[in-house]
Amino acid sequence: MTLLERVRQMVSAQLLSWELAGRNHAALRIVQTREFSFDGFSVYVQFNPSRIVSSGAKVDAASVAARPCFLCPENRPAEQMSIEWGGYDILLNPYPVFASHLTIAHKGHCQQEIAPYLTDMFALSRELPGYALFYNGPRCGASAPDHQHFQAVPAASLPVVGDYGRLKQTHAVQYDRTGRAVTYVMRDYLRTLFCIESAHADALEIAFMKLYNMLMTEPFVEPMMNVVCVWGDEGWRLFVFPRAAFRPWQYSADDERTRLLISPAAVEMAGVMITPLREHFERVTAADIADIYSQVSMKL
Repeated sequence: MTLLERVRQMVSAQLLSWELAGRNHAALRIVQTREFSFDGFSVYVQFNPSRIVSSGAKVDAASVAARPCFLCPENRPAEQMSIEWGGYDILLNPYPVFASHLTIAHKGHCQQEIAPYLTDMFALSRELPGYALFYNGPRCGASAPDHQHFQAVPAASLPVVGDYGRLKQTHAVQYDRTGRAVTYVMRDYLRTLFCIESAHADALEIAFMKLYNMLMTEPFVEPMMNVVCVWGDEGWRLFVFPRAAFRPWQYSADDERTRLLISPAAVEMAGVMITPLREHFERVTAADIADIYSQVSMKL
């Protein structure tokens, strides 16, 4: 049995045996979404009340230190099953953004960072065709910045995957070529996006680390970023969203008329903004979306 088949079995079993996960996944069938059209692409806003756990998470050092780590095995719900893969446990996310939303938690309680675990991301994405794996940096949307993890959702759920394939000829410019990997940068996409393409994991890693080092602003500190990895017929596409800020000013605005509880992480950067509050879902505008991206995305 392939890993993908085992994951599908686990998801089906969890939706029947785990009331919280079953209820929140069922709610996705009636989730409300708004579409905002831009220059050849769309950004979506999803009203998802269950995501208050993530959108409202306190991730400052004191708050993180004061709570039990919910990704460590001893603190997980008793109902939560897992599949072992390498040094990770593959879990069903009980607070999903999309159907079959997975969390891939490292077995050890170790700091969230991408460089030491990049090849794990490549290998796992290859074993889960049809999924997009993503990484949220510790200052870029990770609600567990103290525990190394990835997440995975159906690749078709993330607009960036389809956008890139459709807009590459008109919006992408070659940025760099490193051996058997090519790095492109997207233009006129509201936020800065690099895409590294390669059929060779070693070349992909070298090209990513070259970009990683270029983006560094402090020695020995991971540059702020969200990363999405997809495996396809021609190899990997690694989408890198360099970040300039954790959250937009609207997130903590004192005036409720301008406040928007949107905390951008990989899903938001990939084209689906989540808010757990109905009034914010109904109030957000295309101008707000463009402004949020402008604030949190690093400018070249």
